[in-house]
Amino acid sequence: MLVPMRVILEAADKGRYGQAAFNVNAVAQIKAAIEIHDVFRSPAILQGADLANGFMGGCYNFLESTIEDKKKGAKNIVNAIRKYSEKTDIPIAIHLDHGKDYESVVAAIEAGYTSVMIDGSSLPYDENVELTREIVKYAHPRGVSVEGELGILAGVEDDVSSVTSTYTHPMSAIDFFKKTKVDALAISYGTKHGANKGKDTVIRKQIPIAIKECMMHEGIEGFLVSHGSSTVPQYIVKDLLTLGSQLKDMHGISADQLQEVISFGINKINVDTDIRLAVTRNLKEMFIKNPDLKNSDHVGDIYNSLESNKSAFDPRAFFKSIMDEVMYGGAKNEDFVPLVEAIESGVKEAIGPLLVKFGSLGKAGLVEQVSLEEMAERYKKAGI
Repeated sequence: MLVPMRVILEAADKGRYGQAAFNVNAVAQIKAAIEIHDVFRSPAILQGADLANGFMGGCYNFLESTIEDKKKGAKNIVNAIRKYSEKTDIPIAIHLDHGKDYESVVAAIEAGYTSVMIDGSSLPYDENVELTREIVKYAHPRGVSVEGELGILAGVEDDVSSVTSTYTHPMSAIDFFKKTKVDALAISYGTKHGANKGKDTVIRKQIPIAIKECMMHEGIEGFLVSHGSSTVPQYIVKDLLTLGSQLKDMHGISADQLQEVISFGINKINVDTDIRLAVTRNLKEMFIKNPDLKNSDHVGDIYNSLESNKSAFDPRAFFKSIMDEVMYGGAKNEDFVPLVEAIESGVKEAIGPLLVKFGSLGKAGLVEQVSLEEMAERYKKAGI
């Protein structure tokens, strides 16, 4: 069942486990993500980033995607999630990651997203509050959950980038919750966007501890989100290097640290890079196992892209020749079968261990099955 993200985070908060949220950029990834959550009986938060919507709308150069591309892509992502969600009874939220402006967020909601993030963290504080509050006013009457962001993470993810971090001030977080009425807040506490979080990075657990304590004191019912939290499994990095990838400084946030901060109030943990690495590794191995595919009229261009761009690890960099399959799923012929299998198995490999480590294994039954219409009524009664 598709649900607003709020009920998934409510269950995680009460159950004191962490809910991972995974970014998806292709129908095959969506299918695999839903299937592995179903196997582990875990609630699911599947995220389409703002520019992922553009990519799924057919704009291969997604940094240049238009609002029309995003509208089309958001609909494609929602349609795929709806299709595969019919085969399971686990609760699933469709979440917009890093919505950059009002128009893009509205496009996602109109397409059927059950949760959205508006990222106003680069704006002056008062402007961030104003923009976030406007999104809440639009989303809550439609039963859609809202995530905001306060503080700036270093690193690069699509069009989100910063050289340095600005940590979230706990008292500012409390003020932000009160003024915007957001359901969840992404905070900056030492994590980092991109594939290099810094070797042996130690995140500042004191920040979520302080925020959560203040929230309890003020009676604020909200949830904390950890962005830039991919673990960047080193065995996959090693595999890629062995296969000829030219990667440098690939370090994630240790799962042990993330497990610890869950107990200190982090409810949602965003993961993207782990899936990118596993899928790219599998694509390289696919051509070794099936050398005839290198000359395939249908998937051979993927091999050429892998060989010509050895520093890339985002699968989107290799998918230009198969955009229809990326956007709508399916396989034109037998050459696509090992390709789809490689993508799906990479997604499952990246997701499965984190569902166990973060504690959402077997927790699907703890999430209240609430429709958007029912949630809209709850928001109305609560005055938010």
